[in-house]
This record gives sequence, C-alpha cells and structure tokens, in this order.
Amino acid sequence: MKIVLTGKNLTVKKVWDIAVNGVEVEIAPEAEARLEAARKLVYDLAEKDVPIYGFTTGVGWNKDRRIAKEFFEDFNRKLIYSHSFAVAPEASDTEVRAVMAIRLNCLLLGHTGVQLDVARRYAEFLNAGICPVVPEMGSVGEADLTQLAHIGLAMIGEGEVNYKGYRLPSAEAQKKAGLEPVVLGPKDALALVSSSAYSAGVAALVFKEIEELADMGDIITSLSLEGLNGNTSPLEPEVLEARGLEGQIQSAARMRAYLEGSDIYDTYPGKPVQDPLCFRGAAYVNGSLRDALAYAAKYLDNQMNSSDDNPCLLLEEQRIVSNSNFETTTLATAMEMLAIVLSHVSRMSCYRMIRFANPVLTHLPRFLSHDGGESHCFGAIQKGFASLDTEIRHLANPCSMDYLSLAGSIEDHANNTPLVAQHLRQIVHDLQYIYGMELIHACQAIELRKLDGGFTQGIGTAKAYEAFRQTMPLYKNDRPLAPDVQKAFEFVKNGELLKI
Repeated sequence: MKIVLTGKNLTVKKVWDIAVNGVEVEIAPEAEARLEAARKLVYDLAEKDVPIYGFTTGVGWNKDRRIAKEFFEDFNRKLIYSHSFAVAPEASDTEVRAVMAIRLNCLLLGHTGVQLDVARRYAEFLNAGICPVVPEMGSVGEADLTQLAHIGLAMIGEGEVNYKGYRLPSAEAQKKAGLEPVVLGPKDALALVSSSAYSAGVAALVFKEIEELADMGDIITSLSLEGLNGNTSPLEPEVLEARGLEGQIQSAARMRAYLEGSDIYDTYPGKPVQDPLCFRGAAYVNGSLRDALAYAAKYLDNQMNSSDDNPCLLLEEQRIVSNSNFETTTLATAMEMLAIVLSHVSRMSCYRMIRFANPVLTHLPRFLSHDGGESHCFGAIQKGFASLDTEIRHLANPCSMDYLSLAGSIEDHANNTPLVAQHLRQIVHDLQYIYGMELIHACQAIELRKLDGGFTQGIGTAKAYEAFRQTMPLYKNDRPLAPDVQKAFEFVKNGELLKI
C-alpha cells in the first residue's frame, strides 16, 4: 500500500512509515496537474521579461546578475555544485528518506515552478531505495541549502548514493534502477536546495521518539514510585483538575491506570506524607513534556505541509513574489523549548536513581544491593547517568540566536534550525539511556520489596515489570553493567514498553 502525497496530508507517522518502514509513495494526480500549471506560469513570466529570483537572476548576493536563456541548464547545474559542500558526519539513510518525503510533499503545493520530473525523481528515489549520501553539517538554517544540494547532486547523476546495501556513484545506481539522471531546467536547482526539509526530516523522526518517550516516561516513573513505595496523592484527579494543565492531567491519569491495584496505595505507620520532588512531581514534569511536544508538533506539521520557497509562485494570481518563507525561527525555538523540558525530565530521572541509593529514604539496602551491602551494585553507575545528563543540559542551551551576517550582509539573520534538530536528536538518544538505567533501578527496588515479604504491583506496572525482567534479571552480585545498560537502552529505544 502506497502513501499518496498531496502537499497537505503529511504527518509524522507517515514520514516514519516512509523513512523507516519503507512504505512507497505516490504523487496525487491533482498535484501533478498543479505542478505543470505552475511550470507554465514560470515560462510565461520569463517571456514577459519579469525578473524571477533563481530563474532569470542569480541567488544571494548575485541576485543582481541576469541569466540568459541559453545558460539556464549550466546555471542550475553550477548552483548545485556551488552549494554541495556539507561536511561529515553523514545523515542516516532513514533521515535522508524523511527529508526527501517532506521536500516532495511541499513541492506538490505548486509554489516553486519546478519541473514535474524533479518531483517525480524524489518519489522514484524513495520507491527504488536510492538514498543520496548527505553530510549533515553546513547550514545556518535559512533553508538547508548545503545538505539538500547533495540530494540535487544525486538527481543529476553525480555524487554518491546508498543502494541495496552498497555505496555507489549516483549515475550507476540510477542505471541499475532503470532511471536516467535528471536534466535541470530553469529554477529547478533553487527548488532543490532552498528548503528546510533537512531540519524537518530530522525533527519528524525525533518527534516520533519523543512522543514514545513521553508515554514510556509515565510507565517508568510509575515503576519508580512503586520501587520507592511512595505516595499517590499527587496523582489524584481533583488535584490535577484544580491546576488545569492538560499535559499533567493526561500523564497523571496514565500513571493512575498503571498503578491500579498496587500496594503503593496502602498506608503504614511512619509513611512520609510527601516524597522528594523527583517522585512527587514526576507526572507534572512529564506533563510539561506533553505540552511542549504538542506546541512544537503544531509548527512541524505546518513545516511539512506548506511552502518555504523563495520566491513563492502564486498560481491563482499569476505572479511570483520574493519573500522570507524559508524562515524557521518559530520551529527552531519550539524545538529548543522541547530540549529544555527534556533536560528537566532527564534531571528528574537521575535524581530518582540517586534517591534509590539511600536506605534512609527507601528502607532498602544501600545502592539496592541484593546481598545487603557486600556488593557495590548501583554505586558507580551514577557516574554514567550523571555524564549523560550533563551532555543533555549543555545540548539544551539555545543556539538559534548564534549566527553571522553572510552573503555581503544580504543574509543577516539565521536560526541554526538544523543544529537545533541535531541537538534534540542527541538529547533523545541520551535520555533513552537514562530511562533504561532508571528501569534497572526501579525493577531492582520492586524485586527487593517482593523478596522482603511480598509486594503487589499495579495492573499496568506488573506487565511492564515482567516484560523488562525478560530482558534484565535481578542484579544479585557485581557483574559488568555495560551490557545491562545497553540492553536497557535498546528496550527503551525499541519501545518495548509500548508493545505490551
């Protein structure tokens, strides 16, 4: 089954299906008709000697240079050459596929005047499994010119691609797939490079993982609350309704459902009336992540289903208008907000693990040692999650306002959206490790409570506990922890908790 793209119907889930699961794409017939009509308008305006940026004029500081008709192909090919200078590391194949899907969808709105063959080539690359090699460093965010130029390079039969497990020259891979390199016409090169599709592609895949982390965070913190035998009063619906924050209400409701039937609701003499904030406020900070994601997702959805082209072709009005639609500061700052909230989530998780080491608080052995303290158990692992949390904190520092004035000071604003997306990607990766380590701690604490006289878990947390225990046995004596940490990370990254 193919995903039919119209220009207005792309979602994060569809991007994930195309990029990760290899679902093929198809261009809606009405979108093809729109592209052909827009292409005709470009030629009609050129015949009237209307100056068109990137078509009859140069780009950037060279906007004052006129391009004669006989040099259109040469100009467009050289524009691709001159912008193909991104540097390593390389984007993953899944990220490049996400980028191509998003750029194709936005082209279908008909605001570029690009030839239909260029749009079709995105679909052909995706469906044939041809993935251009795209170094990911080199854009300041006023369109991802340098990364996207490498996709354009592959389309004209130059540069390298990954195809069926091999790295090949693009021309060779296209020949094997029954394709001929695209011959660029007027305005095609600008349509290929002048977009923020790289940033959006990376963000779309990361947003899918953040959505999963938000859901898993509620499960993991429920397990930790059981491991502490803490208080459930902060989860009471009346308390959350009094505050009225939607994300917190949702996370608390999920935690109540997971903990239903748990012994955690029992009282006992001397039970503290309040827990440390890293436990007491877990649902609240998890809710902040939900709120931040909802805000950022709104603008990512807009980015994936709108034109970020300059100039913008207005087919109904029969004109082409210079603009700054490539400006992605709204999306960049929304992602930076997400990064900051994820840093709070990370710090809360780390503090829960630190609190688990304290027998005065848990009434369990120090460092959750199974043998009462002869084993070092989870003492040294604190250095590991503390290091990851430090990296997250630094990656969460905003970078969107750090830029230089370029192109003869014509381009005197930027937002570093690609770097913001890359930072967010690394934060998610680090948090997946941290959450894996918290699972190790929480399940160890729960098992110690069970061994100490029995402990009944909630209907949801019991399933999560059993699923994790199939991956990770009780830590009975000191053993190398690195394999355990890696298994726990993979358990989180693969979304195993969401599959039960």
